[in-house]
Amino acid sequence: MTSCSMSVTWMLRMRWGRQHCMSPARMGTKRHGQRDTAQILLLRGAKYLPDKNGVTPLDLCVQGGYGETCEVLIQHHPRLFQTIVQMTQNEDLRENMLRQVLEHLSQQSESQYLKILTSLAEVATTNGHKLLSLSSNYDAQMKSLLRIVRIFCHVFRIGPSSPSNGIDMGYNGNKTPRSQVFKPLELLWHSLDEWLVLIATELMKNKKDSTDITSILLKQKGQDPGATSISPFEPSGPGSCGNLSTGAGESQPDALAGSQEASADGQDVVAMTANRLSAVIQAFYMCCSCQMPPGMTSPRFIEFVCKHDEVLKCFVNRNPKIIFDHFHFLLECPELMSRFMHIIKAQPFKDRCEWFYEHLHSGQPDSDMVHRPVNENDILLVHRDSIFRSSCEIVSKANCAKLKQGIAVRFHGEEGMGQGVVREWFDILSNEIVNPDYALFTQSADGTTFQPNSNSYVNPDHLNYFRFAGQILGLALNHRQLVNIYFTRSFYKHILGIPVNYQDVASIDPEYAKNLQWILDNDISDLGLELTFSVETDVFGAMEEVPLKPGGGSILVTQNNKAEYVQLVTELRMTRAIQPQINAFLQGFHMFIPPSLIQLFDEYELELLLSGMPEIDVNDWIKNTEYTSGYEREDPVIQWFWEVVEDITQEERVLLLQFVTGSSRVPHGGFANIMGGSGLQNFTIAAVPYTPNLLPTSSTCINMLKLPEYPSKEILKDRLLVALHCGSYGYTMA
Repeated sequence: MTSCSMSVTWMLRMRWGRQHCMSPARMGTKRHGQRDTAQILLLRGAKYLPDKNGVTPLDLCVQGGYGETCEVLIQHHPRLFQTIVQMTQNEDLRENMLRQVLEHLSQQSESQYLKILTSLAEVATTNGHKLLSLSSNYDAQMKSLLRIVRIFCHVFRIGPSSPSNGIDMGYNGNKTPRSQVFKPLELLWHSLDEWLVLIATELMKNKKDSTDITSILLKQKGQDPGATSISPFEPSGPGSCGNLSTGAGESQPDALAGSQEASADGQDVVAMTANRLSAVIQAFYMCCSCQMPPGMTSPRFIEFVCKHDEVLKCFVNRNPKIIFDHFHFLLECPELMSRFMHIIKAQPFKDRCEWFYEHLHSGQPDSDMVHRPVNENDILLVHRDSIFRSSCEIVSKANCAKLKQGIAVRFHGEEGMGQGVVREWFDILSNEIVNPDYALFTQSADGTTFQPNSNSYVNPDHLNYFRFAGQILGLALNHRQLVNIYFTRSFYKHILGIPVNYQDVASIDPEYAKNLQWILDNDISDLGLELTFSVETDVFGAMEEVPLKPGGGSILVTQNNKAEYVQLVTELRMTRAIQPQINAFLQGFHMFIPPSLIQLFDEYELELLLSGMPEIDVNDWIKNTEYTSGYEREDPVIQWFWEVVEDITQEERVLLLQFVTGSSRVPHGGFANIMGGSGLQNFTIAAVPYTPNLLPTSSTCINMLKLPEYPSKEILKDRLLVALHCGSYGYTMA
């Protein structure tokens, strides 16, 4: 019998090991072969025993995601069902394999499906209560809880004939068998609710003269060393929430009291509990969401957030990163995010940038895939002489997911590839997007920024081009590439979904903006202006009277409603007149940048993200430059170089930066944050032996200027300027 049991494990191991090298079609065959092998061996009386390393046949099956074979093992050994459920807590097992196994088992029958869900809910509830016990290991329990809940939600969604409309899928008052699988979790949600209520109560008790609940520090009293839990709810039996205890005989209010009797190492109770409670809140949100149609937020969860608004704001204010760690609902639900936005916007810009990119790339298999070798079919082959049109055509047909992971560009008839070419491509397209020949954008009043052209319809492809422009800016932001273009404040607001105001009108019509300002600043009651909520404007080349609101032509502007008039006029000039163009641009932009993430910034910060700093700080440049191949900072050639950089114009400095790095802009944070082909890469100057008339060259992938050892400052300046003015495009590649 023992040899037969060893055969079970050996056969499963051999089939599992070989299968990783097989095609999907053969894998299907092998799955059936493995199942049949196990069935035959078990029918012949093989024992279920682990091998010499303690690995069981079930371990091997789950590791390989073999649901059919697991089904056979459970049929012969029913106790293994609970073993599989308990495996969801093992972080060494791949989650997708566990899902695959449980997905197969749940498809066998409705009763099996409900049994799996109920068992998972019970395990999740147990783990959740352990997490709320402050003496437990936070990191391990948090990961375990969220892992189990993710698997639970996945199985719930894919069950046999699973509903898709939320009618019997959730906390909607229905008592269907499917809604009952959530019943074990109600104990955990009740504990969560009580924790938050208790914290809110203690916060209010200790509020004293402060009106800011988030500024209160609560101190916890010393805990009995023998205590195993200070969770307020330790279930003492089925359906029971137990006593509100700390595990040391104290009442929960005493444990949370903000008294002066705190222990020597008294800790902030909010700090101690925030992450734990936030993880349970995330689990609650996941369970609520899996019962709703896609894109809808559970009414129960919205009610929960509103009820505990102050405590949740306290958590976010203390540690805004909780939003990205656990409060995903804020990023997915604009109506909830608006309640916390003032806290988020108060965080340092640098921190928000880090969160932005961390979350933007969190779903990608490799956030640095832009630097990996790419398939020849994924290379964007564009024509330099028709770069805008050819790029538009190619990008519109490209796979968005692949473009998010990495970009490879090659100009037709040229050999160069790499990050230098990619940056050149973005740089040229930045100029082409605002090329007046396409009539997409028009210059602002001061000539330095651009605004969508309300007459862009003269170009029959204008909306497709606006969509392409949005894709290019979205791609640039996704890959931290700077664009050589600046927009009006109002257009940045449109990208962010921020309402425009009358001051934004000044960018396109300063005189009109002054008139609006005058109306707001003066009493217009007796001036006889006879303004109505209707204005004359250009509509497809002809002047027409356009109502600002229904019946606007018969509504007079008065002292009482003039603010509304000014706002509506502003929206007409700055938004309604270019709404199709804005919509097309955002359609392309949001293919790569989710609206929920970009709203972390204001219009000024978005400009920095997209275009970098408008000025070049030479001192910062010098400070963040490295030297190689024999050069040192004190060498005469290096001294002359920096003197030349100080002497040349700002435009020539931009050309120099572009010549060496492929980008004409400095990223936010200065030269210390310049990106190279493999991440952050300082500006570098390398020595090259001098020969007469030799020009400087560059390797844009590593931000390296190859500077000959010129015999004088005058020759250095002459050769450098020739290189800059003659070689700003077609960068030398490493």
